[in-house]
This record gives sequence, C-alpha cells and structure tokens, in this order.
Amino acid sequence: MRVDRLVLGDLDTNCWVVSDDAGGPAIVIDPADDGAAILRCVGTRDVALIVLTHAHFDHIGAVERLVEATDAQVAIHAFDAADLVTAEGTGSLVFGYDVSAPAADRLLSDGERFSAGQLDCEVLHTPGHTPGGICLLVRDTSGPPHLFSGDTLFAGSVGRTDFRGGDARALSRSIAERLAPLAPETIVHPGHGPDTTIGREERANFFWPRGTDTARP
Repeated sequence: MRVDRLVLGDLDTNCWVVSDDAGGPAIVIDPADDGAAILRCVGTRDVALIVLTHAHFDHIGAVERLVEATDAQVAIHAFDAADLVTAEGTGSLVFGYDVSAPAADRLLSDGERFSAGQLDCEVLHTPGHTPGGICLLVRDTSGPPHLFSGDTLFAGSVGRTDFRGGDARALSRSIAERLAPLAPETIVHPGHGPDTTIGREERANFFWPRGTDTARP
C-alpha cells in the first residue's frame, strides 16, 4: 500500500493520498487545502473517491479544486452531509474563515465497504467529534491494516468535543466499540499529528476507554 501524507492549511491538517501501489486508483482523504499540491501528489493516478472523515472546514478546503480536476465523487457520512455546504456548518465562521464545499455525491454509512484497486475499504462510523465522523479502515493483500482516523483519534489524544455537535460520551463509545477491537498492529493515520498504532494508544493514551467493554473478541 502506498500512503502519502500532505500537511496542509493553517491548522496543519493531514491529507492522505492512498493507493495500492500496483497501478490502482487513489483515494484522497480529507483534502484540507492547496489543491495544486494534492494533485501533484496524485500524479498520473486516477482518483477513485474523495473521502471526508467529517465536515469541519480544516479538512475540506480543496474539495472543489479536486472535483474540478478529477471529476471524482465526494463521500461523507450522511449525518455530516448538510454541514458540508455552509460556512456555519463547517465551523469556519468561528475561526474567521468562510469555507464550505460542494454537496457530497455519496453518503456513507457504518459498515459500508468499497474497493480501490487491490485496497479493501471499510467505513467505521465514529461519532463524537461530529455526529457523522468516520474512520476509514483500509486493508491490502499483505501487511497490517491502516486506519485513517480523522479527528476521532490522535497519537496520545482524541478529538475535541466542545464544537457544535460534539459529544464526549459518544466519542468514548466510538473508540470503545469500533476502534478498541481492532488489531493492535493497525497503523493509525490521524487528521492531525504523527502516526501511531492501536496497540500504542491502548497502552498509553490517557483518553482510551478502559474496561470490559473494550475487550477484544
């Protein structure tokens, strides 16, 4: 699997360009800003889908540019879809910006699966940071799974829940029910900051929910 990271925008948001490194199309996750830089990273690859982990402004700034250049569809969870198209919904007005994006072409749901070349992708609905927050679990034919966690899980921390639509209890449940059962070697690519693994966060993340509800199957 080929995973390229671009750190973009005023909030240093991670944009991920993911492909099977065998000639298959790319998935662009959270095109935060600087569409030209993202397109240079994509290069000659087709773009199978633009996936948004949630609708906050710092994760969507280059959506329109990428759609214009690639004609790729935009996918977001149904619960965040309405927020995507207004500056109020994306939270940008609070920070003095005016950022929105075109309406999504595809509404994602929990457990939905799709492929891109040799990559198998699964949508995990992880509300808490936003009502429609997702993580994208990506597997290829070898190696550990890769989790693109958006602002649900960071190295040593978790997403904020004090914005509109945030819910700390929902976030804790999301991590306990959807992320804790994942294999410890799962590589986590968050929306901000460095990579980590599920095993490392289980051991060292202060915010990781602990108890019998996080037991592995």
